Amino acid sequence: MPGKAAGAAGGEDDTVAAPAAAGSGEGPRGPLLDDLMPWSVRPLRTGRAWVTAPDAASLRARWDRLVRASGEERERLFAPTRARTQQSAVAALPGRSGATGRFARESGPCPEPVRILHGPYDEQWLLPDHRLIDVARPELWRVADDHQLFLVEHGRVPNDPGPPVSVTTLLPDGHSPAGRPGRVRPLYRRPGGLEPNLAPGLLPVLRARYGDTVTAESVLAWILAAARPSPAGCVVPLPADAARWAEGVGLGRELLRLQLRGARGAERPRLPGGQRPYVRAAVPPVPVSLAYEAEEGVLVLGTGRVSPVPAGAWDFRVSGVRVLDLWFERRAAVCGAPGAGAAGLDAVRPRAWPQEWTSELLELVTLLALLAELRPRQEALAGALAAGPGSGEDELREAGVLPVGEAARRPASVLDHQEEGPDGQFALL
Repeated sequence: MPGKAAGAAGGEDDTVAAPAAAGSGEGPRGPLLDDLMPWSVRPLRTGRAWVTAPDAASLRARWDRLVRASGEERERLFAPTRARTQQSAVAALPGRSGATGRFARESGPCPEPVRILHGPYDEQWLLPDHRLIDVARPELWRVADDHQLFLVEHGRVPNDPGPPVSVTTLLPDGHSPAGRPGRVRPLYRRPGGLEPNLAPGLLPVLRARYGDTVTAESVLAWILAAARPSPAGCVVPLPADAARWAEGVGLGRELLRLQLRGARGAERPRLPGGQRPYVRAAVPPVPVSLAYEAEEGVLVLGTGRVSPVPAGAWDFRVSGVRVLDLWFERRAAVCGAPGAGAAGLDAVRPRAWPQEWTSELLELVTLLALLAELRPRQEALAGALAAGPGSGEDELREAGVLPVGEAARRPASVLDHQEEGPDGQFALL
């Protein structure tokens, strides 16, 4: 992946090679996203699959089973790795009040699971205990608050028409459908919506070019609308005129509103009456297959039927993978009685398809349908930018915005609060 990022947990080196110039080789022209939003973080690495689940109840049951176990059984259930064992001494996750004593001594109640984004558009749950997560990326937790927005760059797949980026208010784990690592880019470098994660000097240059209304959030909206994949990394062309900028920002704000999914006071995505999906036949307790009947617009889950489902929602892909297929596969794999080979805490799962998953499916179909409706406008914008003069990269170099200094690629120091270290010690950061 392009660019450099810092702030890895557990002493891991999070530096990567600098990207090739965006104008070299094939692909769209323009500044790299890696330069416009220079601080990025690699995906989380949990180290053990059982700390995440599509339902919170399974996580609570897994915790209870683990802390009740002892000796060799507890060690096996924990699934130790080189980064985490029951004896690991680790700090609490920033912003969380979880215990920091050695997990071998843990016998308390389950920490409240938190909602995360497990890959694009898939909301799942995580046990927020640093003792259970190999690489939790605490620098992301430190800036995750009611002001933050996270831009997630998806793994690139050649000739993939899907969006190269998405946005969320939830903490994203950065997982990519294609198995290629994405990068997470917070909009703000500090809690409270302070210090935009933008190249130093970028906002003044954009305001001089497009008007005083340019803000960090409008830059994010433009990126959502205009970003394009390229061999060098995600490229964000900048228009020559303010009218084109306003058009793209308006489109980006629509994309942002939809992907907020009702958070921060936004309206939940809704299709017009007559186009809203409904359950026509109940989803069975353990659906084993997902199919689509294109002629009637029906999504079939075993004997369950949901309609109307627009073709745009069914065909919506990210990194070459159909979103609805992946969403269903992740849930079908953890629903029903565990098979003969299942072992450990992963076997603690719902015995029947929860009603909440059906509600989430209806919401996801709606979101994907509405995003698909905006794709022609994104393609038209891309065509106009490709046909227009310049790309904005030369102007940013002339203004001294590019190249970006290394300090902007590292997380900001946070000096205004304490965090609990191993075994209850405190330290200022």
